[in-house]
Amino acid sequence: MSESQRIDKWLWQARFFKTRTLAAKVVAAGKVRVNTERVKKPASTVKPGDGLSFMQGDRLRIIRIEALSTRRGPASEAQGLYEDLTPEPEAELSAPIERVGIRPTKKQRRAIDAIRRTIS
Repeated sequence: MSESQRIDKWLWQARFFKTRTLAAKVVAAGKVRVNTERVKKPASTVKPGDGLSFMQGDRLRIIRIEALSTRRGPASEAQGLYEDLTPEPEAELSAPIERVGIRPTKKQRRAIDAIRRTIS
């Protein structure tokens, strides 16, 4: 196996993107950084030890490449290709909101809605 691999192919094999074409589009749009350098060519190469940062949906992903692959295998195999360095989201943002009091019944909700309609 070679010591480097195309970035779009690696992102696809590591299962960050559903298709290789989608991975190539994200790279071509300049939305991927390799070792803090913006990459715009899907044919750019990566090697073990490189750090990648990119947006995946609404989440910033920061990863370190641990290994290269020859195929797109199962998710358990793909997770061995990288180390995830993405910080965990804030605990206060992800914590559920505590309920105050009891939940109103359907009849009570209709009464509340009727009151709101008369006020506005």
